[in-house]
Amino acid sequence: MTYSHILAARGFFVFSLLSASVLCAPVALAAPELPDFDEATFSNPTTIDHPYFSLQVGKEMRFESETEDGLEVIEIDITGETKEILGVTTLVYWDRVYLDDELVEDTRDYLAQDDDGNVWYFGEDVDNYEDGELDNHNGSWLTGEDGAKPGYWMPGLAKLVKGYEYKEEWYEGKAEDEAKIVSTNAVVKIDLGTYTNCLKTENTTPLEPDILEYKYYCKAVSGLALEKEEDENVALVSVILPDDEEEADDEKPGQGDEHANIRALQTKLIGILQQLITLMKQLKAQS
Repeated sequence: MTYSHILAARGFFVFSLLSASVLCAPVALAAPELPDFDEATFSNPTTIDHPYFSLQVGKEMRFESETEDGLEVIEIDITGETKEILGVTTLVYWDRVYLDDELVEDTRDYLAQDDDGNVWYFGEDVDNYEDGELDNHNGSWLTGEDGAKPGYWMPGLAKLVKGYEYKEEWYEGKAEDEAKIVSTNAVVKIDLGTYTNCLKTENTTPLEPDILEYKYYCKAVSGLALEKEEDENVALVSVILPDDEEEADDEKPGQGDEHANIRALQTKLIGILQQLITLMKQLKAQS
């Protein structure tokens, strides 16, 4: 073997070692993306018509879950109420949680859709109840306050690729939910029906690293159909769209808003009644 051949062989050996070390080195995974709010354009932000998550005014959803504490019922209404945040008009996603018929949480989430089809999450106002009385506002945050930034409630169709990771919100130390696209052809079986080609996301937060959730969004119901966390499932049990409500009730124009106001009044009256019951119990105990 000539001297040049020996040098060439040594060079190949060194190159092979370097290549192996590069291939075997750990690959740094990209961190979940915090969407760039400054780059987004909102021409018609309250028109949320994402195929996997559409919010028509008048839409009603009801979810149920059997928990160790009792039957949890979640009612969601899109009444048409709006709130302006950092110059963007957001649509209110009104969410109430009941445990064995007692109101425990009353939340207003603020959502808007940009021109690229991304549904943004701008924050929430939360009222938490204990024994029928308003207890605190834990969980509340708003974009622009104390450094809080908006994230994606639902990325646009172009981003719905397996493995894509994104931040749903960013309020350091308080709200840091993240999500990852797991599948776009999941099958969901609930009492309401069996749905195919559903979007499945994996939902986590660095604030509670032991919690792992999976959410399933289906075009057939134009929204969330099922949420899984360990042994507990939160399943959609009914969804009413504006057209369905008109066919069922033969409503006249304007009646949808009237019904939304009635539902809001009913919720408030339930809260007042629960407070009165608690007060009566306290007075009875003192006497």
